[in-house]
Amino acid sequence: MTNIKSSDELGEHTEEIAFHYKKIIELLGEDSNREGLLKTPIRVAKAMEFFTQGYDIDPKSIIQGAMFKEDYRQMVIVKEIDFYSLCEHHLLPFYGKAHVAYIPNGHITGLSKIVRIVELFARRLQVQERLTTQIKDCIQDTLNPLGVMVVIEAQHMCMQMRGVEKQNSITTTSDFTGAFDREKTREEFINLIKRGY
Repeated sequence: MTNIKSSDELGEHTEEIAFHYKKIIELLGEDSNREGLLKTPIRVAKAMEFFTQGYDIDPKSIIQGAMFKEDYRQMVIVKEIDFYSLCEHHLLPFYGKAHVAYIPNGHITGLSKIVRIVELFARRLQVQERLTTQIKDCIQDTLNPLGVMVVIEAQHMCMQMRGVEKQNSITTTSDFTGAFDREKTREEFINLIKRGY
């Protein structure tokens, strides 16, 4: 990601976040001053800032930094993009793979920029449905292709560790625009992401 921070870097609010995590540890009944927990608040604060740094960068600037004129009007697919995000309801991870396709309309973008867009939006407090739509909207609004389609398959720790405790459940979301309104085009995309090549 552009300007990605190390998980060890101190942010503007790290100390304040750590203070609150120290209080949370104490409210849970633990001794925040015992050896194993002494540095936990600062570690968690740094981790949370790392997990949510997607707020710090304009997503459109990522694509705009690598737009090229190209007379190509067939589907471009970047599939099996690994991502990790935090569910905004319980602050537990959800993770999986994103599959993104677009059909150019005079411009293409660097393939790594598609991956960076997924990463950027994943590094926010999220729900899978919004993550899917944000990726689609960003590519459509910035690149103005003939169409965009995004499919995300994810596992949610809030369903695996708590609540219904179903470890093998997978949630799939999709969103699309333009040329992908046609069922045949959507089917082509789905068939291509299912193939092992």
